[in-house]
Amino acid sequence: MTLRIAVQSKGRLFEETMELLQEAGIKLNNKKRTLLIPAKGFPIEVLFLRDDDIPQAVATGVADIGIVGENEFVEKKEDADIIKRLGFSSCRLSLAIPKDENYKDITWFEGKKIATSYPFILKQFLKKSNITSDIHVITGSVEISPSIGLADAIFDIVSSGGTLVSNRLKEVEVVMQSEAILIANKTLSKEKQCILNDLIFRIESVQTASDKKYIMLNAPSEKLQEIIDVLPGMKSPTVTPLATDGWCSVQSVIDDKRFWEVISRLKALGAEGIIVLPIEKMIL
Repeated sequence: MTLRIAVQSKGRLFEETMELLQEAGIKLNNKKRTLLIPAKGFPIEVLFLRDDDIPQAVATGVADIGIVGENEFVEKKEDADIIKRLGFSSCRLSLAIPKDENYKDITWFEGKKIATSYPFILKQFLKKSNITSDIHVITGSVEISPSIGLADAIFDIVSSGGTLVSNRLKEVEVVMQSEAILIANKTLSKEKQCILNDLIFRIESVQTASDKKYIMLNAPSEKLQEIIDVLPGMKSPTVTPLATDGWCSVQSVIDDKRFWEVISRLKALGAEGIIVLPIEKMIL
């Protein structure tokens, strides 16, 4: 029994998906690029598709699961389950207008022509806002539409905003936040569900470790409790006596975002020989 996962065939989402699968122990022989590649050591095969084809492929059972941008999933309206938000390939869908336009509020778009590759999401937003606009559906290079007179504004994906700036556009309304999501067919067999559960377990182990650091240090015994209070760890730090009287070794896990704050407090309490290591996986 093999689980088939549909992934984007190119682009940033492809690269980040491949990195996640590799870190989860899914080894692919992609030297010879084909549409369908079986994994080594895990019962899964990867189907490479266009991003906008993935929701339908999963909903119809061509693929069992898929990793796709939330924006594409919402736009296509396919009947599949969202299993997990993956936290990468973040972007937003926004309305943007020429830089020199005077914008006060959403009513600016009344009667305007808007170019987009996401007509469903845009229609829903405009309907809620009681705005009537002329939606012009276009695929690719949406951002050039105002400069060539094809539209008054655009509705498109924004990541850094650099593309808007280079086309003399400004973002005025954020309609939707998006990230990569894991979706699944609604009628998976028990056997395939078991494989999916194992895959999710691996993914969560990778994600849990992504913002954590493993720390080892030598601490004076008289300051041990204060140091433990700084290093709560997953449950509690590991403490081992050293050969030198009055000293012990302390091992724990800390959040990467608190790293420098924690290190400064440890040094102030007399900690020495501090070693910090990245964590590849973390099993909870």
